[in-house]
Order: sequence, then C-alpha cells, then structure tokens
Amino acid sequence: MEYRKIGTIIRTLRQEQNMTQKQLADQMNISDKTVSKWERGSGLPDISLIPELTRILGVDIGKLLAGDLSPNEFVGGNMKHTKYFVCSTCKSITLCTGEAEITCCGKKLSSLPLKKAEEDEKLSVEEMEDDWYITSDHPMEKECYISFLAFAAGDRIQVIKQYPEWSLSVRIPKRGHGMLIWYSTRQGLLYQLL
Repeated sequence: MEYRKIGTIIRTLRQEQNMTQKQLADQMNISDKTVSKWERGSGLPDISLIPELTRILGVDIGKLLAGDLSPNEFVGGNMKHTKYFVCSTCKSITLCTGEAEITCCGKKLSSLPLKKAEEDEKLSVEEMEDDWYITSDHPMEKECYISFLAFAAGDRIQVIKQYPEWSLSVRIPKRGHGMLIWYSTRQGLLYQLL
C-alpha cells in the first residue's frame, strides 16, 4: 500500500466535501493530528476506522486502499451498449452506460452477457396503434420469470419491471428501431431486434 496515494485520496475527498481535518476527525472521534498524519502519508487509518472513513468520504473501500480513484473510461452514448446488472439476492436492476463497479446486498455484481434470442425464445411483438404490444407464454412463476423488459434505442431506454405470477403483457411506444431486452431468471439476458 502506498501511504501517500491513500493520504492524497483522503485529502481530496475531504476537501470535495468542504470539510476541515478537524471536522472529519470529530465525526470519527479521533484527533485532527491523526487525519493530518494520514493525509501526509505518514500513516494509515486503523482497520477498524476504514468502514466509517469510507462512509463519510463516500468512497469504495477497495478504491481507497488501492490508492486509485481514476475515472472510468467513457464508452459512448449509444443506449444499445448499456450494461445490465441484476442482484441474485434481491433481484434489483442496475443499468450503466459505461464502465462501473456495482455492488448490491454486499456483493460485487458483474454485467450480464447479452444473448440474441433464438426463434423459440423470442417474445411475441405486434403493432397496435402507435405501440408495440409485447406478450409471452413464459410461465412467470416464482422459480422462473421475466424480471424486466427494456427497449433500447439510440438515445433512451425504457425499462418495465415485471413480477412473478403476472402475465407478461406490455405496450411500448414505437420510437424507431432498437433492441427489445429482457431478463429471465432462468435464461439470462436476452434480446431481439425491433
């Protein structure tokens, strides 16, 4: 561990929050001299203080200890390249248009691989007025259901949450061509082009 890099991160994040060394020290019930020592790279926080320090500074523990807060590379603005994350514990959905480290329920999540749906996996799509009417004969049971649908086109994504024991029947406004994306708890993340 490089003490100076960690100290620089602590100082930078403290200053971004317009906090003095004394204010940070008071929140942590330590002396401001201790905070000064960290920021100068003359020492590191005790391991018992790190969770509270990262909470106050709003930083990931791993990033703080690695001494690296370099920004993620910008990937671009096309929503068709969005990454999808689903928590295996609570089934929360997170979307990201670039590189990110996502955690939920105390676990680091990986982006789901997007797989083109085979003919027998595709959802039924009909044109109805100015909408696409989307249905499926998917069983939608607690053990296996479609958790969400999304329509991604150029500059926007529309996400529609689904729940077990609901029949899948959704209308999405037609907005040109794009990708219809859905997450099945059994089959993973699938898509078909519209």
